[in-house]
Amino acid sequence: MKKISILLLALCSTAIFGQSVSDYKYISVPGKFQTFKNNSYGLEAYLSKALKNKSYVVLPASVDQWPSEAKDNSCNVVTADVLNDKSLFTNKVILQFKDCNNKVILESKGRSDIKEFEEGFPDALKQALVKVGASSPKAMLPAQTQSSNITNTVQTSSSETVAPSSVSSTATAGNYSNGKIDLQKIQIDANQFILAKSGSSVPFAVFKTTSKKDVFIVKLADGNTTVGYFENGNIVIDIPQADGRYSKEVFAGK
Repeated sequence: MKKISILLLALCSTAIFGQSVSDYKYISVPGKFQTFKNNSYGLEAYLSKALKNKSYVVLPASVDQWPSEAKDNSCNVVTADVLNDKSLFTNKVILQFKDCNNKVILESKGRSDIKEFEEGFPDALKQALVKVGASSPKAMLPAQTQSSNITNTVQTSSSETVAPSSVSSTATAGNYSNGKIDLQKIQIDANQFILAKSGSSVPFAVFKTTSKKDVFIVKLADGNTTVGYFENGNIVIDIPQADGRYSKEVFAGK
């Protein structure tokens, strides 16, 4: 029964961390879409303009010109691409968005019966863009948090490599409470653990490692993303408030 509960929690944590394009503020659009050999019919400019109209920040081609939130952490950026999916009599495209792990988080197809390429391809892209919601960005990830660090190692600010197995050494598995809510800490893997209410299969919060030891990106059950950390054996979460501020919520071991 315990194994089933842990499996359910793991699945729930995956669902909570599911990404959508609207979670992002920054989008990188390449200077040329590779599947269009000689002429991309202005699709790069068309896509950039459409994304700006949906409140995204389309990044310039030079990374040096990117704002620090994007430049210092590529996982705050999603990359757009348009694939030529043309058939004999129909102009078709596939619009893709990939995260910093090269994982496709949205794929949308568009088609146009307009036979002329100059009009048909933009018309097909317009159809594909219907699935792209307006930008409603979550909290930015900390600077210099690369996906490879999260997956393989956790690095301290002095560049000393810490084995992933030591990530959770400061706060042990067990029960924690802030005086109002009783939660159980469950380690899913070396880079991820969950705080869940006793007897519930729905996580209260999901913690993922960052490049800083004992500091975590936290996804709350209400969809908010924030920061958590270990402090004197306790688990602390910065809870976002309605006025844009954060309150310190301390969960002490029981």
